Amino acid sequence: MNMQEIYFAHSIQGKTPQDWQTLEEHLRKTAQSAARLANKFNCSEWGYLAGLWHDLGKYSREFQEYLHTSHQGEPVSKGHIDHSTAGAIYAVQNLKDPGIFLSYIIAGHHAGLPDYEGDEIGRSALYFRLKNTEELAKLDITKIPSDILNPPLPQQRPKPGSDPAFWIRILYSCLVDADFLDTESFIDSSKFLARGTYPSIQDLLPLFDEFIQKKIKSSQPTKVNLIRRKVLDRCLEMANQPPGIFSLTVPTGGGKTLSSMAFALHHAVKYGKERIIYVIPYTSIIEQTADQFRSIFGENVIEHHSNLDITDESKYNLRNQLASENWDAPVIVTTSVQFFESLFSSRSSKTRKLHNIINSVVILDEAQLLPPEFLLPILHILEELRKNYGVTLLLSTATQPALNSYKSTDFDFKGFPSVTEIVENPDELFIDLKRVEIHFPENLDQNLSWDEIASQLISYPTVLCIINRRDDCRTLWKLMPEGTYHLSALMCGAHRSSIISEIKNRLRKNISTRVISTQLVEAGVDLDFPVVYRALAGLDSIVQASGRCNREGMLEKGETFVFVPPSSIPAGHLRKSASITKELLSKKSGDYFAPAKFHEFFRRFYWLLGKEGLDKYNILSLLTMRDFRCSFRSAAEKFHLIDDSLQRSVIVSYGEGRKIIQQLEKEGPDRFLLRKAQRYIVNLPHRIHYQLLEDGAIKEVHPGIYVQIEDSLYDENIGFMVEKSGILHPDDLVI
Repeated sequence: MNMQEIYFAHSIQGKTPQDWQTLEEHLRKTAQSAARLANKFNCSEWGYLAGLWHDLGKYSREFQEYLHTSHQGEPVSKGHIDHSTAGAIYAVQNLKDPGIFLSYIIAGHHAGLPDYEGDEIGRSALYFRLKNTEELAKLDITKIPSDILNPPLPQQRPKPGSDPAFWIRILYSCLVDADFLDTESFIDSSKFLARGTYPSIQDLLPLFDEFIQKKIKSSQPTKVNLIRRKVLDRCLEMANQPPGIFSLTVPTGGGKTLSSMAFALHHAVKYGKERIIYVIPYTSIIEQTADQFRSIFGENVIEHHSNLDITDESKYNLRNQLASENWDAPVIVTTSVQFFESLFSSRSSKTRKLHNIINSVVILDEAQLLPPEFLLPILHILEELRKNYGVTLLLSTATQPALNSYKSTDFDFKGFPSVTEIVENPDELFIDLKRVEIHFPENLDQNLSWDEIASQLISYPTVLCIINRRDDCRTLWKLMPEGTYHLSALMCGAHRSSIISEIKNRLRKNISTRVISTQLVEAGVDLDFPVVYRALAGLDSIVQASGRCNREGMLEKGETFVFVPPSSIPAGHLRKSASITKELLSKKSGDYFAPAKFHEFFRRFYWLLGKEGLDKYNILSLLTMRDFRCSFRSAAEKFHLIDDSLQRSVIVSYGEGRKIIQQLEKEGPDRFLLRKAQRYIVNLPHRIHYQLLEDGAIKEVHPGIYVQIEDSLYDENIGFMVEKSGILHPDDLVI
C-alpha cells in the first residue's frame, strides 16, 4: 500500500510510516475514551463526537506533507498549519447552533478554549475561525470514513438548569485528557503503562479505619482527645447523610483533618464517590497534611502543588507525577490556587483534570480563606459541582464564613442554598475546647512601640508572635535575642519548611523557642505554643492565631495577647477586616469566638465589599453564555488567586538552590530542574524585582527565569533582603 495515501495522526522519529499512528485509529480511540469520561455526567454522545471530529483538520495534504517532511529531517514549522478549525466548522455545519458548543472544544483542544469574539488582530477568537471556511475546503473528504463524517448525532442534552459555560469546560476536559492519553500511549507507551491503576476508595477505607483504631488506643484520655473522638464519631454518623454541602465547624486542635477524612471516606463508599480532593489554602501547610495521609494510604496520595519536593521519591515518582496531570488517583491533596484556577482555566494542560472532580468529595480546609475578590464565581462553580456533577462539599474550619445565600435591604448575597452542619452543637463544642484566654488591649486605638512589644515577648522563654507585614516582622525580629526564629514568604519554601520542622522539634522537646512570623503560620500549621501574640487583624485571624496556643490542651490555659502595632494595617482586606473586628469588640457583648460571631463578622465583611468586590474581575459575566457567546480565555486570564502581574519570581541560593542556579546557567532549563527550583523561589513585588535587576543583584539566565547573583541578597535567618532595592512599600509586604 502506498503510505502517501494513508492519513496519519502522529509520526515517531526514527520509525517508518508503517509504524505511525493512522488518523482514523486516533480519532476512534480518542472518541471512545472521551465518551467514557463524559459518561460520568451522561453526555457520552457529546464526548464521542468531540473525539471523532477534533483532528479532522489532519485530513489535509498540508498536514500530511508536514508529517512526512519533518520525518525526513528537513526543517519545517507546524505553526501555520491549523488542524483544529476544520472540525469546529464541521460541527457547526452539521449540528447548527448546538455545534457551537463543540466548536469551542474542538477549536481549542491544543491552544485553549477561546473567546467567541475579540482579538481581531490575532484572529484567534472563535467567531473569526468559524468564518475561515477555507480550512474545511482543504480536507480530502473522500478519504474520511463515512461513519466519522456522519455518526449518529447526540440525543443527550446537558442537565436542565446547568451552566452551559461550565458544561463546555467539563466536556473539554474529557476531550483533552482522552487526546493526551491516546497520543501518549502511541508516542511513549512505557510512560502510558507507568500510569498503572490505583485502588478504589473502598479499598482504602480499611487502611484508614485500622489507623484510627490504633491512634485511639495509643492516645491519652485527655479532655482534648475525648472531644476529638466525639467529633470523629459525629463525622462517621453524618457520613450517611445524602450528598450535599456540609460544614465542619470545630475549634483549632479539635482534630478536623482526620475527622474530615473519616467523613469523606465513609460518605464516598456509601454513595459511590470516586475520589477525595483535599484543598488547602497555603503551601506552608499542605506538606504536613499530605504526609499524614501518606502515612495511612501510602503512594495512593497525590500531592499536587508548586512547592512539592520532587527529589522525594515517595511524593514524586513517575506514577504520581503522571497522576498529578489528570488527578487519576483516589486521594488528591492540592492547593486552592491549583484547584480553583483549574476550574476556571482555558488551557488544556490545566483543565484535563476537571472530569475527575465529578462524583468526588471535595474538602475545603480553612474555608474562611476563600479569596474575597473571587468569592461569588467560586461559590457559583462549587454549587454547580454539587447540583449537576455529583460532588459533595465539606467546608472545614474553626472560623466558618457565612456562605449561605441571604438578602438584606442593601445586598443580595448569592451563596449556597443550604449547608448542613456536622457538629450537633458547635457553640457547646467551642466552650468545651476552650484552652486559651484571649486578652484584648483596653484601648484598641492605642498602639505599642516595637520596643515595648519586644520587651513583653522576651519575658517568655517560648512564645509566638504573628505580625501583619513582612517589614514589621523583620523590625521586631531584630529587637529579639539571638536564636529567635523568623518566618515569612520572603523565605523560599524549602527554607520555611526547614525552619518550621526545627521549631516543631524544639517544642516537642520543651526547648525555649521564640518565633516572629507573618500570618502564614496562623491557619493549619501544627504549632503548639503556651503564649501567642497577635497584631490586630480580622476576628478570624485572631482566633486562628490563638489556635497555635495550647493546641494539645496540656496547659490549664494558654494565653493569646492581641496588640495594636505602631505601623498601619495594610490597605485592602486586612484593613477592612480589622475595622469590623474593632467595631464588634467595642460592643462588649457575648462570646466573640462563638460560631455565630464569625457568621456576623463575615456577613459584615462581604457586605462591605459588595458584589463588585466579591467578583472584582467580572468573572461571572465573562462566563455567562449569551446566544452561544462566551469569553473563556478572558475569564481565565483574569482568574488568578495570586496576581502574577504584581510580582516576579527569583530562584535564590539557599541550600540546594545554589546548585540549581549553577545548573541552569551551565545546562539551561528542563522541566525536572524547573520543578526542582520551585522550592527555592521567592516572589518579589514587580518594582523591587526591576530595581534589583537593574543593579545586577539578580539576573535573567534564560527568558523569564531570574536567579540571585549577589550572595548577601539572601539571609539564612530571614530570607530575601528586599531592603537592598531601596524602594519598599508597606502594602507590598504582606505575608
